[in-house]
Amino acid sequence: MPETSDTAPDFTLPRDGGDEVTLSELRGGKVVLFFYPRDDTPGCTKESIAFSANKDAFAEAGATVFGISRDTVAKHDKFIAKHDLTVPLLSDAESTVCEDYGVWVEKNMYGKKSMGIERSTFLIDEEGKIARVWRKVKVPGHVEEVLEAVKNA
Repeated sequence: MPETSDTAPDFTLPRDGGDEVTLSELRGGKVVLFFYPRDDTPGCTKESIAFSANKDAFAEAGATVFGISRDTVAKHDKFIAKHDLTVPLLSDAESTVCEDYGVWVEKNMYGKKSMGIERSTFLIDEEGKIARVWRKVKVPGHVEEVLEAVKNA
């Protein structure tokens, strides 16, 4: 489970629209990765809309934002179209990146245990090191907090 100052685990994942994103190719700029459980659920929709609404502010602060879930690229494309999202969404269908980042965890809802993505965000600096980690994220106010951290990183 990577922590602050660790080198961020590298990956190449398919993204909405059919391209691929390789983390190590983004060195020289800051990267925000927000892991979320599922497309088109209330909290995930709010979080994705908030990151989209602030995409330009993140860019001005030198950061590129990506959302990651286990949903397929086709599902991401529908989610983006439905909510006019502007942040790229990456598909980690095998959950290997989720496991590398320690966000694939056992969840307990109403006494039923299952595996799922723990809503988490990682700020990665220009050298590919993790500058900040947010785990068990609550959506209200989160995007603003991440943007502030990017500006101060």
